[in-house]
Amino acid sequence: MTLRTRIAAVASLSVALTVMAAAIGLYVAVRSDLRGEIDSALRTRARAFPAPPAPAGVGFGGGPPGGGYGGGPPGGDDGSPGGGTGPGGGTGPGGFPGSVEPAPFGAASGYVQFISPQGTVDVPGGQGASPTRIALTAQDRAIAARGSGSSLTDRSVNGTKLRVLTVGTGASGAALIARPLTEVEHELGRLLLILALIGGGGIVLAALLGALVARTALAPIERFTRRTETLTGNLDLSRRLEVEGRDELSRLADSFNATLDALERSVAAQRHLVADASHELRTPISSLRANIQILGEAERLPRQEQESLRADIVAELDELTALVGDVVELARGATPGGPPDDVRLDEVVQAAVQSARRRSDVRFELSVEPTMVSGQADRISRAVSNLMDNARKWSPAGAAVEVALRDGVLSVRDHGPGLQQADLPLVFERFYRADDARKLPGSGLGLAIVRQAAEACGGFAEAQNAAGGGALLRVSFGPPVQFMPDDSAAA
Repeated sequence: MTLRTRIAAVASLSVALTVMAAAIGLYVAVRSDLRGEIDSALRTRARAFPAPPAPAGVGFGGGPPGGGYGGGPPGGDDGSPGGGTGPGGGTGPGGFPGSVEPAPFGAASGYVQFISPQGTVDVPGGQGASPTRIALTAQDRAIAARGSGSSLTDRSVNGTKLRVLTVGTGASGAALIARPLTEVEHELGRLLLILALIGGGGIVLAALLGALVARTALAPIERFTRRTETLTGNLDLSRRLEVEGRDELSRLADSFNATLDALERSVAAQRHLVADASHELRTPISSLRANIQILGEAERLPRQEQESLRADIVAELDELTALVGDVVELARGATPGGPPDDVRLDEVVQAAVQSARRRSDVRFELSVEPTMVSGQADRISRAVSNLMDNARKWSPAGAAVEVALRDGVLSVRDHGPGLQQADLPLVFERFYRADDARKLPGSGLGLAIVRQAAEACGGFAEAQNAAGGGALLRVSFGPPVQFMPDDSAAA
């Protein structure tokens, strides 16, 4: 599924859920309002049938003979009900009206039947030739028995849905008033159809608008994608994307351009490394080839020259091996090649100084404090050894090389000729060799490896001329992890 389709689908779904929620809310509110009006009309109609006075004679309610509903003359000695005229004219058993009159103009009459405390149903006249009785529920009988309380229920009689109100009328029992829900159900059905049509149309419109919005919103992204595909397809790292405005796409274009800048620098560095390595490798390989060709005719040479030739070949092979190792080390880059370890930098420095002392007649003055850094031990050890070799190479015989480790920074100062101002920014560059260094052994990769190892640990490497002569190189392999107790003596 494309991004455009997903955006359109999400927009359509959001609108659909909103429309459905609004439709359901409206339907429930209208239904509640219509049924509320029905309930209110039933209660209003029930007030037309108040509890009749206690009968004087034995009547429907089982009381003594007495006056009828509506205040007529008392009943006869035979216990017949009084002859009052209620709302419908005349009275029935229990003092309820014998018939009911329609409700006032504009009001709903509903269907009425009376219930005695014993559960007997009496249907007053005035409600059609043969009114249908509504079956009583246990709740209706309970209200009639105690003569108080009320209940509203939904019932169905002969397929007609009714809203029924049962209300207690005192000692005479209860009155049951019902109204059909046909009109309410009809209106609700119409409302449901209208809401379904409006909701469906809204969802379809939302889908169309969502597709349009998605197409409009993603048009810049499509243009951006086409331009990036053009750039990456042609592998032209010199071209950049045009940045317009300050929106998210502009930020993305800036980020892409920054990535192209880094990639271009990386490719350029790789090309330079390959070119420089090829140039540096050509000299020892050519010399090695020439010596091997001469060795092929070694029987014509004196034995002493043969031994010298073999020694030269071994030395050139060592130089070539070291150069290849340096190139491989530089190819690793400044990115850590594995998880870092805790490295005792002071111990690494002491070991490098001891090794340098054995290989030269230079005096190394060492002053270190216990220091632990986080990094790869082999890279740090090689970088420290390169620093010592560089100082040893530039120091005259018998001179001192001052090595100090303080606050996580390793300082190495020699007493050689120092650095030219033009050389200071380029000391740590790959294959860079000052004019004075071209007559000395080396490939110009040692200090580049030092800087790369320092940056891989989050540190730095810098060079300057020391006061009083000589060069001072300062290297940090990142912030110290901790300072160990001072249990190491300065050498």
